[in-house]
Amino acid sequence: MKTSYFGMNHKGEKATMYTFENQDGMVMSVTDFGATLHSLLVPTKEGLLDVVLGYDDPAGYEGPSGTFFGATVGRNANRICKGRFTLGGKTYQLATNNNGNNLHSGLDFWSFRIWQVKEAGENSITFALHSPDGDQGYPGALDMEVTYTLTQDNSVRIHYLGIPQGETIINLTNHSYFNLNGHDSGDILAHTAWVDADAFTRADATSIPTGEITGVAGTPMDFRTPKTVGRDIEEDYEALNFGLGYDHNWCLNNGGKFAKVASLTGDRTGLSLEVYTDLPGVQVYTANFLDREPGKNGVIYCRRAGICFETQNYPDAINHPNFPSPIFKAGETYETTTEFKFF
Repeated sequence: MKTSYFGMNHKGEKATMYTFENQDGMVMSVTDFGATLHSLLVPTKEGLLDVVLGYDDPAGYEGPSGTFFGATVGRNANRICKGRFTLGGKTYQLATNNNGNNLHSGLDFWSFRIWQVKEAGENSITFALHSPDGDQGYPGALDMEVTYTLTQDNSVRIHYLGIPQGETIINLTNHSYFNLNGHDSGDILAHTAWVDADAFTRADATSIPTGEITGVAGTPMDFRTPKTVGRDIEEDYEALNFGLGYDHNWCLNNGGKFAKVASLTGDRTGLSLEVYTDLPGVQVYTANFLDREPGKNGVIYCRRAGICFETQNYPDAINHPNFPSPIFKAGETYETTTEFKFF
């Protein structure tokens, strides 16, 4: 492990970069600023290729665009309708930072905070954050850990572990944007994707689930047979019209067990990514709202410059009894693993 100075956040706190390299030469860089995955240099026939979008310093991540490049998102990823939910007979009101709804628990984002390094070794690092009772409007204090591991078989394993001190909602994700032709190579529309899901959660025009579980068969949302990301993305279909492309939660077929749930292959490099998780859902987002965003190394990221596989519980699950529950009681362990494997 190597450490380097990454910059200062808006509070004047120092951020540090931690870099790991495995026996194949794959390099993973993560920072205590937001427990963020900053870069992934993956071996290819043409040499090392950085396959995730990002910024050069904390100021970029804290900018107004709201991209969440590589971020650890919590306490609850994705959206909550009108930022409102009831738990234990009490109604809570969160910030409304996206079309009148709460997105990624805004506005005091976990991804803007400096996490503590609890443990670090040759191939992994554990970041820890204490979230007090009332943080971001949520009840119950929560001690959260996120561990990044670079394996010898070119996987990035992300392990989440949290224990609340009071009943609360917990639903974390990693918000990396992948481009397997390289983060500086343009759009991902010719990448080939596969998602092991028979259905998705239908959503309204503000991306809030209606509560309906909609089958993908016969729709542009069907990735059960691999296809290019761009093949159906401009189809006249409600979900695509509302999201300006893919930006929905797919209901995974893994039955709550750790399994391969998605894959992606770059059209120019032949580099492939497999996604593994034990979570019930994945938000596939095709960067529909990127608009000439200044990124790392002077790159300008345009629309659809990356694709996200945000493993998660279903969006707004707290307000839909038919969705998997995001509620964790005092002392109950929240533990989940997601892995991104490259070959």
